[in-house]
Order: sequence, then C-alpha cells, then structure tokens
Amino acid sequence: MSERKQAGGDSGVYNAPWEKSFDRILTPFEEFIHRQTTSGLLLMATAILALVLANSALSQLYLHLLHTPVGISIGEWRLEKTLHHWVNDGLMALFFFVVGLELKREMLVGELAVPRQAALPIVAAVGGMVAPVLIYLAFNPEGEAARGWGIPMATDIAFAIGALVLLADRVPKALVTFLVALAIVDDLGAVLVIALFYTDQIVMQALAAAAVVLAILVVINRVGIRQPLPYFLLGGLLWLALLKSGVHATLAGVLTAFTIPASPKYDPARFSSHVKELMARFDASHEPGKSIMTNDALRAVVQTLENGVHKVETPLQRLEHGLHMPVAFLVIPVFAFFNAGIPISLAGLGDTLTHPVTLGVMLGLVLGKFLGIAGACWLALKLGVGQLPAETRFSQIAGVALLAGIGFTMAIFIAELGFAGQDAYLLMAKTGILLASLVAGVSGFVWLRAVSGRPAGARGFDANP
Repeated sequence: MSERKQAGGDSGVYNAPWEKSFDRILTPFEEFIHRQTTSGLLLMATAILALVLANSALSQLYLHLLHTPVGISIGEWRLEKTLHHWVNDGLMALFFFVVGLELKREMLVGELAVPRQAALPIVAAVGGMVAPVLIYLAFNPEGEAARGWGIPMATDIAFAIGALVLLADRVPKALVTFLVALAIVDDLGAVLVIALFYTDQIVMQALAAAAVVLAILVVINRVGIRQPLPYFLLGGLLWLALLKSGVHATLAGVLTAFTIPASPKYDPARFSSHVKELMARFDASHEPGKSIMTNDALRAVVQTLENGVHKVETPLQRLEHGLHMPVAFLVIPVFAFFNAGIPISLAGLGDTLTHPVTLGVMLGLVLGKFLGIAGACWLALKLGVGQLPAETRFSQIAGVALLAGIGFTMAIFIAELGFAGQDAYLLMAKTGILLASLVAGVSGFVWLRAVSGRPAGARGFDANP
C-alpha cells in the first residue's frame, strides 16, 4: 500500500516501497553501471545454481529441462527447438539487440565518438582479442578443437564492471569508462567473429530475404518512423530469415539495433518551452485535495507531458533504457542457468584441467587478455597513440587487463557455436571459461586494490544509487 511522505512540512509525495523515481538523478552512464553491477551478482548466483543442479541428484531433471522441445506452428509451417536452443538462438537476440544499441550510442556520442579518446580502448580491445586467439591455437593448432579459437576473445561486461565498481572508492571513474569502452569494442569483435567464422552452410534464398528485410528497416528509419513496433516486427522477420540462412540468428539483434533512429523529435530548447507551457496549464488545472483520477484537464496535461518527454529522447535512448533491465536481470541470468551447468567429475578432474582445450581457454583468457591489453596499451602510449584516462596510472590499466579475462556470457555463447555436437570439447571449454573467469576476477580485484589508493582530490565512482 502507498504511504504519504511528509517533506519539510509539505504533503504531496506518495511513495510505494522502492518507488522514488525523483529522489536522485542518475546520468545514463551511472544507470548503466549500477545495472551492470547488480546484473553481475545475479549472473554469478544463477551460474552457481546451474552448477549445483548439474552435479546433484537433480541433474537428470536439469538436463530434461534443457532438452524439452518447444515449437510454434501456423498451419503447415512449424518451428521447433529445445528450450536450450530457444534461449541461445532466440532470447539472446534481445541481448545482442541491446549490445547493438550500446555500440551505436558509443560510436555516435560516447567514448568511441572522439578519436583521441577512443584510440586507447580500441587498441586495447584489439590486443585483447588477438593474443588470446594465438595462445589458444598454440595448444589446439588443428582438428575439431581448433574451432574453439574464438572462445577466449570475449570479455563479460557485467562481471568485469561489477568487480571494478566494488573498488569504487579506490579507482577513478575514468577507469570504469575505459573498461566499458574496451568491453563494447570487444563485443563488436565477437559479433563480427560469430558472423564471419561461426556460420553454418549458407542458404542464399534465406540470406537474400534477410537482406530485403534489412533494407526495409533502413528505409523506415530514413523516412522518419520512430515507433518501436515496426522495428520489432521487421526485426523478428530478420531473425527468422537469418535462422533459415545459416548465419547465426542472434545477429538480427545487432543489425536491427543499428537501424533504430538516434535523433530526437524535439530539440532541448523547444522541449523546455513546451514543458513550461504545459506546467502553466498544469498549475492552472490543479485543484487542491482533488485526485488526478477525477481531474480530466490535469490528466490530459500529464499525458501530453509524457508524450513530449518521449519526443525529446531518441528512440535509441528510450529502447536502451527500457530493455537494459529485462536483458540484464532476465535474459542473461536465464542464459547462464541454461549454459553454466557442467558436470564435474573429481575422478577425471586432472584430465579435464590438463586438456588442450581447457588450457587454451584458461590461459587465453587470463594470460592472453592481460598480455594483449596491457601490451597493446603500453605500445600505443609509447607511440603516442591515445592517452591514459584522467587520473589513471598504467598499473591500473594492467589491473583492468586482468579483469577483462572474465569471459563468461559471450565466451560460453561462442563455445556453444564452435563445439555444437562436440560434448566433450564443450565441457572442457566451459570448465576453462569458469575457472579463468574466477582467476581473472579475483586476481584483477586484488591487483587493483593493491595499486589503487583513493584518488587525491577526486572521488571514485559511487556504487550506491
């Protein structure tokens, strides 16, 4: 039940539990960080739950759930997949849609929009992708095992940022920004790798249909359609066409995101003038003691104000804001639950840990990410390419390079693609990912805590909303 809150002797604020929308104004970046931090904790909990279930008396029930068939049929047409596949091919398309929105925003107005600022995280991300691949291929140079070369390339942004924000009072905010930019470029690299190298046999008719749908998405963007529904409907058709084409269907999420409009209907000056006019009408229509439910004029002003707020925001911002929470708190944890449950046999643990795939993934993520990111940054700074983030030392960049070895979500996703039908290799890859993520997270946290004091005259990122 809502409760009336007295503020300075004046009534008029009604707060249900946890409903304090105006108590603190967060920038979009701060909101992004807070959600990633909480998402990382939830992701860890669901991964642990999956591991427990896969190694308990409920393991058969867990496997049965994963392989439960679920289908959609319309007349003679039918699409049927297991729950595991629906999560990885369908639900994860929403994750890639949000990744695409983040990529587009960063390229237009974020850290990747200014060449001087973007240079160092881009160089770092490239180094952090190349070095792990080389290390993995050193252990697995040929055969089916070599298909896993893309696994250690990816950084899990939620886990990595969550670990870094735990050091909020010790690290400068610019270091968090650097990690976000690095991880987003890393995601772009992973998306390109999936599209180019983890694709089944191409069906040209379906690929042509996907190209037509994508062209229509571009056209409706150019003609000024701003409502999300047409984009989601066409995005669904694009997903289906890519699913039938052999190209991984989740890429439809990224492609659709890049067609979402990124310009507002109102400029800030017009919005400000519009709001002032509406607030004057709001004050004139307000009747003390009368509920808004019975005041049609007041309700009409509020509705008009809401419409104006939507028009001063870009559709890209609004969708990113609206979808980030369900993706962070539902899609990614469900993905973790369906993919992190690996059976652990103590009798064969030694063989698992010394298997070339496990070693390639583990050392690729922990050692490869560290050497690739730190080495690329050192070389770039020596050559005058890019600059260190404000109030940041190179030792802190090295700590971020360790945290980047947390490769949970995207790494497991690529492992599922690379080792589809190869259960033994998939087990080794997932074991390597989990162990590497644990080692990278702990070592990166300890390193940064050791080298980072509280910045003089500056405040680290506030982790508490």
